[in-house]
Amino acid sequence: MEASPVLDIKSTSLYAIRVVLHTSDLQAVLAALDQRMEEAAGFFEDEPVVIDASRLAAPLDWRQLVDALKRHSLPTIGIMAPDELADSARQAGLALLSLPAAPARSPAPDQAEPAPEAKREAPAPAREAAAPTPPAAEVVIETVAEQPPAAPHAVPTLLIEKPLRSGQRVYARHADLIVMGVVSHGAEVIADGNIHVYGPLRGKAMAGARGDTKARIYTTQFEAELVAVAGVYRTMTTALSPDIQDKPALIRLEGEKLLVEPLPI
Repeated sequence: MEASPVLDIKSTSLYAIRVVLHTSDLQAVLAALDQRMEEAAGFFEDEPVVIDASRLAAPLDWRQLVDALKRHSLPTIGIMAPDELADSARQAGLALLSLPAAPARSPAPDQAEPAPEAKREAPAPAREAAAPTPPAAEVVIETVAEQPPAAPHAVPTLLIEKPLRSGQRVYARHADLIVMGVVSHGAEVIADGNIHVYGPLRGKAMAGARGDTKARIYTTQFEAELVAVAGVYRTMTTALSPDIQDKPALIRLEGEKLLVEPLPI
């Protein structure tokens, strides 16, 4: 009788958060990280993190950054770094990763396009009309994988025919996702393509997870905690207009702005 194997080593794909650094000023990075995580209100807790230092010319204290991420319950799995920073990253115990470049700068939730009523009631401050200054740290939601999404005409569909409870996560890899029922608070739906929720969307929904800026999110009842398209995310911390809140809605990108619009049905 053959003995059972002690372990197996298999390949896998991984959903992760990429933290994109724009400066080697550690204090600026830590302050920006604290701000981003405060805005996200714990939505990314316990998600694995990839540090993207590919834009940096000088190293920073990687261990302090890893410790800061850990304090936010964000475990670091590796780093993307240019050759001149590779040795310092290795010495800090970080695994070097080779991944596609991060998508264009993603605004923080307060920079995302407000719902129509919010735009009328609270016009964007004048500073937003000027050319934006890149932040010290930028959180981009994406899957850590190198394969491009399937061609639009070949994208399959993952169909979920039951409600999703808090703590459940569904990822439609290289596919659209359809959920026939409620996505509860604390549940997550992620797709490389579009997301359709035929029921209340109360948890998190992330479409275009591999950077597809044309991806969209549709729901027949919008009550989401967080929505994201191609790494641009928005937390629902402010009240939406009556034509969107608890109504059919469409979420899409226009440039770098995330729009939440009524869904005509």
